[in-house]
Amino acid sequence: MTLFQRGDLSMIETGKRMWVMGLIDLRYRMQHVEGKFKHLSLSRSEFQRFNTSILGLGDISKEGKHFDALAAMFDLHGFTAFCNQIDPQLVVPEYLDQMLAWLFHRISYNFVKETHREIVLLWGKFPFFAKFMGDGIIFLWDTQGLGQASMGNIIINLHKICAAYESEFLPQIEKSVSKVPIKLRCGIARGEVIAVGGGKDFVGSCINIASRLQNISELSFAFARKGFNPQDCFSETWQAEFVAKRISIRGIDQEELIFVLRKEYDALPEEKKKFFKEP
Repeated sequence: MTLFQRGDLSMIETGKRMWVMGLIDLRYRMQHVEGKFKHLSLSRSEFQRFNTSILGLGDISKEGKHFDALAAMFDLHGFTAFCNQIDPQLVVPEYLDQMLAWLFHRISYNFVKETHREIVLLWGKFPFFAKFMGDGIIFLWDTQGLGQASMGNIIINLHKICAAYESEFLPQIEKSVSKVPIKLRCGIARGEVIAVGGGKDFVGSCINIASRLQNISELSFAFARKGFNPQDCFSETWQAEFVAKRISIRGIDQEELIFVLRKEYDALPEEKKKFFKEP
């Protein structure tokens, strides 16, 4: 892992890719006070460098654009324990490099219907925004112009990616890295988002809901019913894969109607099924 300094941003190189982060390297000194005490000190110019520019969001006071979006939050179950192992700096960059490359490859190719010499036909749009959040990745889709069937294709493909993590990626990465996260979980919700910093980041209740849904009990996949009509989104075969439940979501003062995988819900212990209510 190699660290490059570029202005107020740092770039960590892992393999062949670089990840840009909002880091700041301030020049601290020890200052004597009254001839006997020592305190950390910064020059006034260094002191003023600590501000919101570190976030790389530009002018966040500008009015943000509102639009409808589909938010999908992926979570790496077991990532904290993975990072707490001895000498994590030797394995975390390698894992993230391979996992993120695999994830973006999977998202792109899961949406391919047909390939021709000059064009690629797709089942749906790609996400317009992606952000790594420590132990998870948020993706946003602009749903303007998307019908229910197209949004259903997004949900199905994201479910397939979660399943492929265990069947495809894990056997591959465990040949070179141990104690890796054992499951990729995903929560999905639809709603309005607001662009901040000229579109460099986004906020919205659907993002909050998606982040909660990826961490429900022992489930790996869930999506909020609001904005999705299962009869129009899915074939009868796929409709049978999901079951509707009503839950109270932590941090949100209301119940939400959600859909989860039927086989995962049926496999839950009875005491954990009590968390879910019938619609």
